[in-house]
Amino acid sequence: MITSSIRQRIIGKGRGAIFAPLDFLDIGSRASVDQALSRLADQGMIRRLTRGLYDYPRKSARLGLLSPSADDIAKAIARKDNQVLQPSPAMAANQLGLSTQVPSKPIYMTDGPTRTKTVGRQVIQFRNASSKTLVGAGQKTGTVFQALRYVGKNRVDNRVVDKLARSLDDKDRALLEKQSRYVPAWMHPVVQQIVARI
Repeated sequence: MITSSIRQRIIGKGRGAIFAPLDFLDIGSRASVDQALSRLADQGMIRRLTRGLYDYPRKSARLGLLSPSADDIAKAIARKDNQVLQPSPAMAANQLGLSTQVPSKPIYMTDGPTRTKTVGRQVIQFRNASSKTLVGAGQKTGTVFQALRYVGKNRVDNRVVDKLARSLDDKDRALLEKQSRYVPAWMHPVVQQIVARI
């Protein structure tokens, strides 16, 4: 019964979903959820990525089972450990098109401990950061603040402002303005310029 309920929920999330036992505690006890996930992994329906983390792998006709992205893994680990997550400045700049450099190891800022997690061939670093660095964590605004840190106070120009403004919708802009009171003072005029762009 529990196994089939969990199976239904996983299928509903779609291929590529990553989950932890915590995601199913409304269905059954921790022990019964662990047992059901173990059974589904043995059947080959889901894949165990690391202790307490599974995925419903995407499949490719040519390549077989595909690995989940580092971003999806990091988000799942943070959710499992009840921590907030923010991309590092270099990752944020890359995600928003301000830098073409892809960091060789994904680095995330978090309110949890500094540690390195290896999942399959992915090596992901989590670095403990101050609450100032984590403003907007888990939202588009947090990525914008991190990208600004990467660019730096003296290198923000119209191109940067335009690119960041284009990445936000009206709701994000309002949130960016609201959250800007918690970030370094040099970002305040930049945020005003971003918000003013239509």
